[in-house]
Amino acid sequence: MDWILQSERLGFRKICKNDFDDLCLILQDAEVMYAWEHAFSKDEVSQWIEKNLARYANEGFSYFALIEKSTERLIGVMGPLVENIDGASHIGIAYILNQLFWGKGYAIEGAKACVEYAFNQLNADKVIAEIRPNNDASRKVAEKLGMKIEGEFVKHYNGIDMPHLIYVLRK
Repeated sequence: MDWILQSERLGFRKICKNDFDDLCLILQDAEVMYAWEHAFSKDEVSQWIEKNLARYANEGFSYFALIEKSTERLIGVMGPLVENIDGASHIGIAYILNQLFWGKGYAIEGAKACVEYAFNQLNADKVIAEIRPNNDASRKVAEKLGMKIEGEFVKHYNGIDMPHLIYVLRK
């Protein structure tokens, strides 16, 4: 397989429409999506796929399908994203894993590969992560990467004001 990036156990490729069923297992899981405060409907999963396909066309990157190399199974989505905070664009990283694969070190392994990609391929001088204050698992991943909190903001999503911490790692 031609990976966009990879780590020891993980391969990253662009998401495609054929990933719909695998993505539903993740994005329709209320426990996985608790930081978003809702599980996605089938229509929202389709819209989410389309949004990522548009990001590939416009920015060249977005969430990628996260593939466990040993099984070739799609186990999550992860990647560098263009994040907009108060009118400024930043390269961020984001990760959403199927909960069957939590606790195996995949989040930190994949996030590290995404940070290296952002620095080495996208020429970012810093990488951010927008994380809800109560999302302890994601905060631990960011902290293990060496990211530090440098601010906070409120994201307006789905009619809800959602406080987020801004984690930053500089090259």
